[in-house]
Amino acid sequence: MAPVRDSKEVEFQRELEVFRVETETAIQYFYARQAFHLVAAADSRVVAALNLAPRFWNTSTSALQLSAMITLGRIFDPDPKNHSVSRLLSLAQKNLHIFSKAAISARKRAESVNADEFLEEYLKTVYEPEPRDIQRLKDLVAVRRKTYESNYRGVRHQVFAHRSVADRGEIDALFAKTNIGELQKLLTFLARLHEVLWQLLYNGRRPVFRPERYSTKHILSRPSPTHKQPNTQERIAREAQLVLKSLVREI
Repeated sequence: MAPVRDSKEVEFQRELEVFRVETETAIQYFYARQAFHLVAAADSRVVAALNLAPRFWNTSTSALQLSAMITLGRIFDPDPKNHSVSRLLSLAQKNLHIFSKAAISARKRAESVNADEFLEEYLKTVYEPEPRDIQRLKDLVAVRRKTYESNYRGVRHQVFAHRSVADRGEIDALFAKTNIGELQKLLTFLARLHEVLWQLLYNGRRPVFRPERYSTKHILSRPSPTHKQPNTQERIAREAQLVLKSLVREI
């Protein structure tokens, strides 16, 4: 008979997976659009190929921009009833027992038939988080939420999700608050947050944020070594580049 699973553990795992999908989705939309513009700006042959169907490509890049902003808004949604980073961290803070050595031991036993061969030594390295660890994560998110609310929520709510602003000058003023580099850092922070929480839950690793490349320009000009597993932004940027370069070969 399979062991009865902790309902809060199941709920957190579900929310963590939702957060992963939302974060990767926002990154893919945004970095695909950025790569599109950077590749085209660097190669007049690509521009010529795009100009064979300009309406299609303008529609595609606009849709990517809209989708990235809509998804980002869902991630930072403050309503605790909705799936968001707030709900995810609230669950973590209220249910620290799901990160305990006992909980990790139970999950390892369920996953591996030979868990007894390594579990005792493995558990010696497991980090059990304290309330201050999750609070630190919430504080880091709060900083990014402030950035989102100050510079991106207006565009998301008033231009993309709802057409409450129609005047060109007002729209331009909203977009003037945005910054490509800042948004790239915001998105990659969310990806690293997912990795931190995943490693804490499944492997008992101390929540430490490691550096990650965020610049689309650098990703395209200096790809990661082939032996290194590419992250979401690197994969989508490179794929967008490959698609646009292939257009040149087709004409």
